Amino acid sequence: MKKSKNKILNDPIYGFIAIPNELIYKIIEHPYFQRLRRISQLGLSYLVYPGAHHTRFHHAIGAMHLMQKAINVLKRKNIKINHEEEEALLIAILLHDIGHGPFSHALEHSFVNNISHEKISIQFMEELNRIFKNKLSLAIKIFQNKYKKKYLYELISSQIDVDRLDYLNRDSFYCGVAEGIVNSTRIIDMYNVHKGKLVLDYKGLYTIEKFILSRKLMYLQVYMHKTVLSAEYTLMNILKRAKHLTTKKQKIFMTNSLKKFLNDEINMNNKKNLQKNLNYFSQLDDYDVFISIKEWQKSNDKILSMLSRQIIERKLHKIEEIEIKEIPSTIKKIKNKLVKKTNFSSKELEYLAFSIKTKHKIYVPAKNPIYILKERSNKYELSRIEKDLNFNKKQNTIIKNFICYHPSVRKS
Repeated sequence: MKKSKNKILNDPIYGFIAIPNELIYKIIEHPYFQRLRRISQLGLSYLVYPGAHHTRFHHAIGAMHLMQKAINVLKRKNIKINHEEEEALLIAILLHDIGHGPFSHALEHSFVNNISHEKISIQFMEELNRIFKNKLSLAIKIFQNKYKKKYLYELISSQIDVDRLDYLNRDSFYCGVAEGIVNSTRIIDMYNVHKGKLVLDYKGLYTIEKFILSRKLMYLQVYMHKTVLSAEYTLMNILKRAKHLTTKKQKIFMTNSLKKFLNDEINMNNKKNLQKNLNYFSQLDDYDVFISIKEWQKSNDKILSMLSRQIIERKLHKIEEIEIKEIPSTIKKIKNKLVKKTNFSSKELEYLAFSIKTKHKIYVPAKNPIYILKERSNKYELSRIEKDLNFNKKQNTIIKNFICYHPSVRKS
């Protein structure tokens, strides 16, 4: 691999991170990748945790750094990874989130329908592969799990991948939530390969228990925080309302990039115009959304202006956890109160009172197991040897139901 010209980045989590070679440096410098500086990692979480302003750019660089460490550990354990595979792994993890739209997961399906950010990431990779004369071919193969060495894919996407190791520590750091901190160095040091599968040495068993617990606590305290959910659903409703108004031929302010996607002018599944559409998508970022929301505060449409002001001024919908059986009657009562206060139609009231259900499985053995290597010859799925661990299947799934409603309403 051709070395880069001593390019380094100073990261608050890991310190100095070296750019490993010239090709990776050129990929980082490309406008497609630089766009990630303008895509927030945690959406509107900064409304609860003021420090959470880190971006997908931070995370991608951090994940690449951890991948370098993981490769070195596996090589030290006599796992064969050649130069081409090493470079491909670093490129694949660097670009694994390049397909995220504005505010990441919060607005995943608000701009493009019927296509995931993973699929858009592959489209960007294929276009970059064309630009860099097929030097990303192996990276794409590994990213799509089409390469013979399956453990290389598992370093990118599995229950113990470097992606999770970075975002847990990074999100914890920027949010100031110490419960999410994981010992990434220890986990990576326990990486091993057995019969073509990525496994962990038995010595890392209790570190993995802490890792699973940290993920659970981060979902409870950050990713599924009720105020963050209120803000994100309000943001989704703002874009939903803006889209509704444009379909009714009402003129509202929008940046050019946002206009193309809200008006469904762009179809990311259309292979004929893929290069052109990727260029449009690469111009869409958090700034487009916020510039538009600032202007929408002055909109003639009362719903759009009201919701926009709520985000800008942080006067968010109230949100309360509730038993699922109580949702219909409670929502009905709240809407009745809103009817007395406003002249909004029943459809418009959907923006001001609604329910939210969140569900997340922390560890799914059947779908994506964690294997522990015991006695150098046998691997066992984690839940089979976790008798001494504080972990069981009932604690594995987080399900919460909320009602969310305009702050002017008093529920009692």
